[in-house]
Amino acid sequence: MLIACRALLVLLLSATVSLLGGLIFGYELGIISGALLQLQIDFHLSCFKQEVLVSSLLIGALLASLVGGILIDRHGRRRAILVSNLVLLVGSLILTLVRSFIGLVIGRVTVGFAISVSSMACCIYVSEMVAAHQRGLLVSLYEAGITVGILLSYALNYIFADVDEGWRYMFGLAIAPTAMQFLSILFLPVNPVKLSSWESDCQKGLIQLQDTEDRAAAKREPYKEKHYSFLDLFRTRDNMRRRTLVGLGLVLFQQFTGQPNVLGYASKIFHSVGFQSNSSAILASVGLGAIKVVATLVAMAFADKAGRRVLLMAGCVVMAISVTTIGLTSRIAPLAMARDCKAAGVPSAPHSLTQHPLMPVSSQPVVSPIPPALGARKSQAGPGFAATRSQAKEETVRSTGPPFGGTPWTEHIVLNWITLLSMMAFVSAFSIGFGPMTWLVLSEIYPAGIRGRAFAFCNSFNWAANLLISLSFLDLIDAIGFSWMFLLYGLMGVMAVIFIYLFVPETKGQSLEEIDQQFSRKRRGRGASCTHAQYQRVEHADSK
Repeated sequence: MLIACRALLVLLLSATVSLLGGLIFGYELGIISGALLQLQIDFHLSCFKQEVLVSSLLIGALLASLVGGILIDRHGRRRAILVSNLVLLVGSLILTLVRSFIGLVIGRVTVGFAISVSSMACCIYVSEMVAAHQRGLLVSLYEAGITVGILLSYALNYIFADVDEGWRYMFGLAIAPTAMQFLSILFLPVNPVKLSSWESDCQKGLIQLQDTEDRAAAKREPYKEKHYSFLDLFRTRDNMRRRTLVGLGLVLFQQFTGQPNVLGYASKIFHSVGFQSNSSAILASVGLGAIKVVATLVAMAFADKAGRRVLLMAGCVVMAISVTTIGLTSRIAPLAMARDCKAAGVPSAPHSLTQHPLMPVSSQPVVSPIPPALGARKSQAGPGFAATRSQAKEETVRSTGPPFGGTPWTEHIVLNWITLLSMMAFVSAFSIGFGPMTWLVLSEIYPAGIRGRAFAFCNSFNWAANLLISLSFLDLIDAIGFSWMFLLYGLMGVMAVIFIYLFVPETKGQSLEEIDQQFSRKRRGRGASCTHAQYQRVEHADSK
């Protein structure tokens, strides 16, 4: 009875740590959208400074990806989470008390570093802590937390939009969930508790990657943790090169299928189907976020039943169809992709990234980074900014005109609704597939001795690819056009399906040790969905 209670307590605390980790991640990504509206007035930010401030979190996260893996592997997952919580508290305090632009940048870099380390450590720690049949649910809970965090940040953006220096409250409120996560993980053990065993009944329905004799031998064979150097990721030892290929392929296809950019123009599509007022536009944005939450819950429910490969492939297929549809409809009813950044008090300032921010993925925003309603409610930074707020209101009214150049939007109402439905399908498909499953698979396929560094290595490519795509998106649209850009995303989605089918293994229901041993025997390299008879033929050929 005592053991059962202890296992339940560990399960609940692990779920809390995973959920809070994702919530903090999503909150910090989303809160800048509303804070920037006030900061550009309070600090007289030019468009370049706004770009620097938005991208500073990304830079901190990228730095963490380069060094965080060493911290996670050498000092442990639990300690890495605790350290990231302390660093995040420091960063939040800096942002709350800061009086200069340099201080804002330092604070955002600090926060970016902390949430990146926390994201990696949380996924790995939880995957090692829980039983095989619960791993998909608990790790996917992190993605659900990200979605909830983004929605929470938008709600607080709206609440504090008219509060003097409301951005201080926005940044400071991140302290609460950070402190809760810090306290929760203090009650969890330093080393993972083995709540599962080789003899699990969760193997039912699993694609057999070894024959019966090999699987029985793997269960009898004691698992010994090995030590690896970073360069082993690129060597054939224990099939590490294949694992690295799987990890990098997932994170790169996650970005190259268009998720950093599709949602950045959600408000354009909302206006095109008739959500012209600010209140209706923000309600539509919240509705899109609710769809994302529901889709993430579906992924949580089926991750340990349908399996990772099935959800990844199904999600990619729907994403490819969705962006292809958007590309085709936009050729008939083109959307006006304007660069919407306006420097405070300078109506003729060059365009920048306020409409299209640099946000990562696994944390992808659920709506356009600055919701239309928030854009209309320019912050009340002080009594001297009444004229600026009045000017912003006039610009907002003018911006709600027809989104199509020279063509009334009502002429394409059917195509516009098809575009909107396609975007909703894209959001749902990403939240079921690439969103949670990428990080779940990454937390499973590497040996414990190098799991932190391997996860961080792949994560660094994720952040770098996001930065590259975000910076080049508008330029590519200028060069090849919006519709061709989305048709290219559709092609990348088809390539992602082929990659997943050929290289990504099914890991549901297996312990981390069994996954590692099967990889080490190079069974995965023959194809992830081979049948039992096919494996027998492969093994017979290998024996010769």
